[in-house]
Amino acid sequence: MKESAGGTAQSGADIPLSQKLIKVIGNVCFSAFVVSVLVVTVIAITYQPPDPWFQSSAALTTSLSAVIHNSTFQNDDSLLRTGEDLVPLPSPSNSPPVVSVPPDSAPLPTLNASSPSCDVVNCSDPRVLAAIKEFNSRTFFRKSIVFLSYDTPVPGPKPGECDAAWRFRNRKEKSWRRYKDYRRFRLGPGENCTLDIVFVGKFRSGINAAKPRPRPRSPSAPTVAQITDVEINDTIPIVGSESEFKKGKYLYYTRGGDYCKGMNQYLWSFLCGLGEAQFLNRTFVMDLGVCLSGSYTPSGKDEEGKDFRFYFDFEHLKESASVVEEGEFLRDWRRWDRAGGKKGGGRISVRKVPTYKVTPMQLKKDKNTIIWRQFDGPEPENYWYRVCEGRAAKFVQRPWQAIWKSKRLMNIVSEISGKMDWDYDAVHVVRGWKAQDIKLWPNLDADTSPEALVDKLTKVLKPMRNLYIATNEPFYNYFDKLRSHFKVHLLDDYKEMWGDTSEWYNETVALNNGKPVTFDGYMRVAVDTEVLYRAKTQVETFSNLTKDCKDGINTC
Repeated sequence: MKESAGGTAQSGADIPLSQKLIKVIGNVCFSAFVVSVLVVTVIAITYQPPDPWFQSSAALTTSLSAVIHNSTFQNDDSLLRTGEDLVPLPSPSNSPPVVSVPPDSAPLPTLNASSPSCDVVNCSDPRVLAAIKEFNSRTFFRKSIVFLSYDTPVPGPKPGECDAAWRFRNRKEKSWRRYKDYRRFRLGPGENCTLDIVFVGKFRSGINAAKPRPRPRSPSAPTVAQITDVEINDTIPIVGSESEFKKGKYLYYTRGGDYCKGMNQYLWSFLCGLGEAQFLNRTFVMDLGVCLSGSYTPSGKDEEGKDFRFYFDFEHLKESASVVEEGEFLRDWRRWDRAGGKKGGGRISVRKVPTYKVTPMQLKKDKNTIIWRQFDGPEPENYWYRVCEGRAAKFVQRPWQAIWKSKRLMNIVSEISGKMDWDYDAVHVVRGWKAQDIKLWPNLDADTSPEALVDKLTKVLKPMRNLYIATNEPFYNYFDKLRSHFKVHLLDDYKEMWGDTSEWYNETVALNNGKPVTFDGYMRVAVDTEVLYRAKTQVETFSNLTKDCKDGINTC
């Protein structure tokens, strides 16, 4: 045994150092491999990839790139989420402070009970505003409303009534846009001469605090007090002098095959051009004229002459990116180019790019004042978004954060939500042409029938709640069977918000050179969708109501 052990020890001592080192390294590598496998396994089990429609703009771009095959764009009734819905924005340095009073705030200042003013409510009394702040904070504490600022309350029509106005934002909207509400409050003396809120009016009931402003109107229009949103500034920027124009660098796209296509394709292409301009460090020349696809019009025909500002926030776009309006740009270009030729100072340099195959990377060092991309080829060669395909997709990023929906449309969204006191549920009922195509959606029609809706919604929603129905179903009475179970609200219940006496109507008429503007199909979808986003509980068609796939059979 001793001999054997000695032999073993001797043989172990005879093992070369290099073999020992290799053995140690092998053990370490194997251990590292086992650990890495365990880490990857844990990540694979626990990780849930983000839904690109509800996450960042980068994820949204990746998602859309994946579904666009052979440069075709599938039209859909869905609405792309824009910048105010996609990513949280940092609070700007000049954003107004939140002044809401928490529910457990300090007690209101009191007066001596023997004071004769105890029974008299003076709306300018600081106790009135303090009582209103406390009431609002307590009432809307769980309704995603952030109160930003208050105006001094003004007297209402009766003694003891005060109208108060304030600015607020909704936490479910990632932008810092402010909205206005004004309500009527009836106050009375409480214990120890404090002030109690006895009655509160509905959303925007305190019209004395609305500060009506005179508006131009036609002789036949009814006389109404119009409250304009003074925070909207979508005026067209002016280039300036000849020297300023020639110092600038511009990227100009002429109209291509995207014109009159669906709004989702329009945005996809527009943001490609805007992204290329940012990549080249140039000002993007944009056409404010929009051709609305027939899929959004009652006649089914494309309609030209629409304004970008009807649908999107031009003020925010100007603040987020360097843009100039096409008409203003072309006038200045002709004027300063002609003046330069006459003075002998040289004409404005232009590089014409006839094909999308000239990549943004090839134009990066171009010194010409204007790069003019022309899209004269046949479809789909003349689509703007072809510029951002291939290798260019790695360099050009679409600035989704620059596109917000129109503040005028969002005011309607805020008003509809406010009339339900921001306390409602919503269901998205997709029907229309999809419900008629039984080859791609064999169950959709039956799954969204009135009987099926009653059966499914009564199981997931509390009875007699406010229920907003966002839908493309054209028949208003289609959802009547739900009315015995819920307080049903449809977009058409709020027609006065875009009627000929509304704020929206007057402001869009002013943008449209005095011509009335139709509240079209895309506006309806935009408002419907945004009201849906703000609901406490959201029920979706293809996630909750039917087993059919959103894009047709076998696409889930």
